[in-house]
Amino acid sequence: MTSTRHRATARLAARFGKIPRLAVLSTVATATVVAVGVTHLPSHDTVQATSLGSSVTGATSHAELKQLAERHGDRTTRSAQRTAQAIALQPKATDHKFATAPLNIWTMPNENGDRTGLIAWGSRLAVTGQVVGHWAEVLLGDGKQPAVRWVNADYLANKKPKPEKPTTDSTTTSSSSAPAATGISTAPCPDGSATESGLTSSAVRLYRAVCAAFPALTTYGGYDPHGEHASGKAIDFMISDPSLGQAVADWVQAHASELDIYDIIWQQHIWTPVRASEGWRYMEDRGSPTANHYDHVHVSVN
Repeated sequence: MTSTRHRATARLAARFGKIPRLAVLSTVATATVVAVGVTHLPSHDTVQATSLGSSVTGATSHAELKQLAERHGDRTTRSAQRTAQAIALQPKATDHKFATAPLNIWTMPNENGDRTGLIAWGSRLAVTGQVVGHWAEVLLGDGKQPAVRWVNADYLANKKPKPEKPTTDSTTTSSSSAPAATGISTAPCPDGSATESGLTSSAVRLYRAVCAAFPALTTYGGYDPHGEHASGKAIDFMISDPSLGQAVADWVQAHASELDIYDIIWQQHIWTPVRASEGWRYMEDRGSPTANHYDHVHVSVN
């Protein structure tokens, strides 16, 4: 029996080499056979982790795996919260309104935000129904993610406003917004005395010059106990057509030296000869088209 075992060992040694090497091969083979036959779950001390959000391999303890799972779940929860928040912050249009006056566009429902532009009179706006004080939230742009902005809700209407036709005096022969002449006229205006009362001589000259250059103008604001009007040096030229107002502002600006102009205010912008190099300067929002000088051109003299 012993000699037979020795002979078998010798044959194996001759075939595979030294005994230690054979022992190693035998151990590996045995481990392989045992591993193939395993059907029970791994012990609590060693768990083979394969994936948990990111690839995790190697022997990981049960406690570590639990911590990884908790962290992964926390990341998933935070991600879901951010997604839900992003969805909640993307408003949708609930209705459409029309601008009844030129409206400033703001990034916040107050004047502490940035003014990003101007919405033209009569524009159709998508509104979300969100109102803060006298501010209404609107959506601007045609893309999938329109810009969320705010405008003065007092000047939004359900129907598009109709433009007012400028009235003309019975003695007026032209309603064109273009100047009747390029020179400066000193002839009295049709309603002369009513507007000129309380004005300085320089303001009267301004009034007559603009009146003659723009026959379409029929309504004026002269002396008034407030602001520059209280000094008798300012006149408001009331308009219903923005193009007419722009023409008046441009004409007065072009004749600023001849008319001794102190300032011109139009559509929430001011121009002064002493700072002419800066052009038209933006003025703060005063809350209404009249206060922001959208329905009249304000001009004062020195």
